[in-house]
Formats: sequence, C-alpha cells, structure tokens
Amino acid sequence: MPIPLFNSIASWLLKKRYHQIELFLKYPGEVQDEVMHQLLDIAESTEIGNTYDFPSINSYKDFSERLPIVSYEEIEPMIERTRRGEQNIFWPTAIKWFAKSSGTTNAKSKFIPVSTEALEDCHFKSGKDLLCLYLNNNENSQLFTGKSLRLGGSKELYEDNGTFFGDLSAILIDNMPFWAELSSTPSNKVSLMSEWESKLAAIIEESIQENVTSLAGVPSWMLVLLNNVLEKTGKNHLFEIWENLEVYFHGGVSFNPYKQQYKNLLPRKSFNYYEIYNASEGFFAIQDRNNADDLLLMLDYGIFYEFIPMEAYGTPEQKTLPLWEVEIHKNYAIIITTNAGLWRYKIGDTVRFTSIDPYRIKITGRTKHHINVFGEELIIENTEDALKSICKKTGAEIKDYTVAPIFMAGKEKGAHEWIIEFRKHPREIDYFTEVLDNALKSLNSDYEAKRYNNITLTMPKVHVARENLFYDWLKANDKLGGQHKIPRLSNKREYIDELLQLNK
Repeated sequence: MPIPLFNSIASWLLKKRYHQIELFLKYPGEVQDEVMHQLLDIAESTEIGNTYDFPSINSYKDFSERLPIVSYEEIEPMIERTRRGEQNIFWPTAIKWFAKSSGTTNAKSKFIPVSTEALEDCHFKSGKDLLCLYLNNNENSQLFTGKSLRLGGSKELYEDNGTFFGDLSAILIDNMPFWAELSSTPSNKVSLMSEWESKLAAIIEESIQENVTSLAGVPSWMLVLLNNVLEKTGKNHLFEIWENLEVYFHGGVSFNPYKQQYKNLLPRKSFNYYEIYNASEGFFAIQDRNNADDLLLMLDYGIFYEFIPMEAYGTPEQKTLPLWEVEIHKNYAIIITTNAGLWRYKIGDTVRFTSIDPYRIKITGRTKHHINVFGEELIIENTEDALKSICKKTGAEIKDYTVAPIFMAGKEKGAHEWIIEFRKHPREIDYFTEVLDNALKSLNSDYEAKRYNNITLTMPKVHVARENLFYDWLKANDKLGGQHKIPRLSNKREYIDELLQLNK
C-alpha cells in the first residue's frame, strides 16, 4: 500500500475513536461508576471476589467501605501465588505476564500483573488514543509517512513456572500487532537487547537510515540517545538527519529540566511535544491539546480511580474520594482498581487537577519522594518548576539532580543538600544557589516559612557533580537505560551519600 494512502486510512480510523472519547468527556462520573461495577462483576467469582462478597457491592460507598486500600507489599503473597501458577485469585482470566518494576532505583523488584484485558483495553488502546488525539489536533500531520523512534527499557522476557516477567515494554513488544513493528524503529531484536551501551549503538545504526517522523521515550534517556546520534553523524541538529520529524511523545520523568535542551536539538517552532502518563500498572493520562502542560485523565481503560488528599495522607484523618468529588489545585495520592486485578492499590504517584470539566491533571510527584523532615512539604513539582525558572535566569542546563535533607545536629539547623550534574554550568554556583532558594520560597509557602530568618532551614547546599556521575551510579546499580529514573527527592540520605562518595 502506498505510504500516503496508508497515512490517510490510519488517520481516518484513529479519528473515529474521538467520538468515544467525547462520551467520557461528557459523562465522566457515569463512565467511572460503570467501570467500577464492570470490574466487580467480572471478578465476582475470584478468591478476592468471594472474600469481599463482590455481588453484594451496589455502590461506591459499599466498595470503599468493604475493600481495604493496599500497597504492593500487602498483596505480594497473592501475586507470588499467581506467578507460581495459581489462577483466579484476584482476576478471572489467566495472568501470564508480570511487569517487573522497581518504581525508581530501589533494589527491590515488584512484579505487576498484566492481564490480556489490560494489554488490549488499556496499554494498546492508549497508544491508539495518543495518536488519535495528536492527529485530531494536527490535521496536516504526516506521522504515518515515516517511523516512530521508540526507546523503551525493554530487556528480554524471562519464563518462570509458565509465566513471563520483564520490563513492561518487553511485554508490549512481545504482544504487539505486526503493523506496530512495521511503523517503528529500531527492530524488536534491537529493542530487546539487554546491554544498554551496545543497544544504544545498534539503535543509532538502524534509526539514522530511517525516515523518522516521531520520537517516543523517557526524556533523560532519549536525550542521551539523541546527543549520541548527533555525535555519530556530525550534524548540528536533528532535522538535518530526520527532516520530517514532527513530534516527541514523552513521559516517565518531568520534562521541565530538559525542555531547553530539546529545543536546541529540535530548533523548529512547529515541532510538537506530547506528554503521557503511564506505568507498569496501567496507562492513565494523555496530553490532549497542542502546547498544553496538563493531561486528560482517560476514564474508559478499565481503571477505576480514587484520590486521597495529601494533607491527610497516612494520617487517621485520611479520606478517599471518587473522581466526582475531587477539587482543582489540590494535591492527591492516586488509588487505582484495574482490569489486571489490582484492587484499591496505592500506585505511589501524586497529581493535581487543573480542570474538572474535563478532568485534566498534572503529575506532581511520588508519595514517597518528597522532603518533609522539617515540615517544608517540598514536592517534585516545586523543584522542577524552580529549576526551570532559574536555568532561564542563569543560562544553566541540567542533566540530573537529587536532593536530601541535612538533619539537625545539636545546635546546628537543618538544610537541603543538592547534587546537580550540569550540561551547561552556571557562571557562579553561589548565585545559582541563592536564586534556587528564592524560587523555592516563591513556589512553596511551607518552605518559605521554614527558611524565614533561618528559623529551621538554612541556605541549601549545592554540590556540582562531575561529568557522568549519575550515569556511572546507575551503571553500578545495573539500572542503565529505558525506564530507570533518578530519585529526585528523599527524606533519607541513602542516595545522596552514595553519589557524594562517587563524586570524590
């Protein structure tokens, strides 16, 4: 089939889905309530369905009072039983795949169940929707005249007792329809390579020969790949290699610290950036407008959402709200119930609603990845926004960073300790530190209060990391490539102490 004709047919098919999206935009509460009841009906004869008497649950109130909110550790025994071959424990159809995930760079692995329904009705459906929304907003797109350069964390799948585990991207590639591979680069063989540095070279070798029209991957690792592409080809920017490149689909970490670096690599005002929000547990939200900084929560993927206001999270006053009770501008922890058998599961992410008609969100961080040792309530959204603004003021560019507390000792007050690896260094680190401190004060009133007259917190301490410090640290922990992330904020000093030791 000629490429222009394929492009027209694919665009027409994907745009048809937009009418279904309009349904949950118009009736969000009803759609979510229906999802909850469907999940309960499907799983009523499972072990968990019998335990909590699913057939007698008639309302959200019944659901929220009957089922407990759980962490991974609490459901791990059920997951391990399924991995050993037992079925019908938390989901009625056979669970054959498990997405191995550590969330960040922790050593402990999680094995997230992935059902056939989750693959088809969530992960693959969301991929089509991403394209649908993009094409709906960009009618002159020529996306399908070329290929998508995808950069996943995919290592090979491993078999254990008749079930398979590996990175989510490996599971998706293993189940991907043939047309998806035809429209992607690199090949599945290269995508599934385990050793990151060999894989990087192979991706470059394959992709520079292709007509790449889109990019897809985590910003930090994609930046490594793209800089290597320029180094290999000797070109000044990416349009000299792929002249038809039109969009970058990104997710996994905040794009803010990397935005200017991408603009340098892609110096074309018409180039588009589209953010997604997905995880091993499911696909949740998609940027649905050009140049937006928030994401549309997708409500018909077989995922039922609940939210806990962060001001009460983990306290006796903690209260869980359904979607139709959330408010804008508040920070919430997300609880999900999914079509892979996760019931009222704490995913560990936090979001803030920017709109409730329709429901749009911003990802603000992780429930575990914040600093609140001194009552300052510093979240990732604060640090990302602060760094974005001060990089403009100082001309700096940041590759990676992490922050931890300096604990009070005797009469010494506390502080925040930063280690930052710069791509482009600020002229004066003392001035950079002062501007950073002021930016955080303007973004976070709790931080400002603790910094007032150095009452609790003194000026931040910023270390300049040597070149490739974070890369070397990830390599030492066997965490190179794909989905692995630097822990930005921590209430403990474990990460920063390791990095400072390596920085000597």
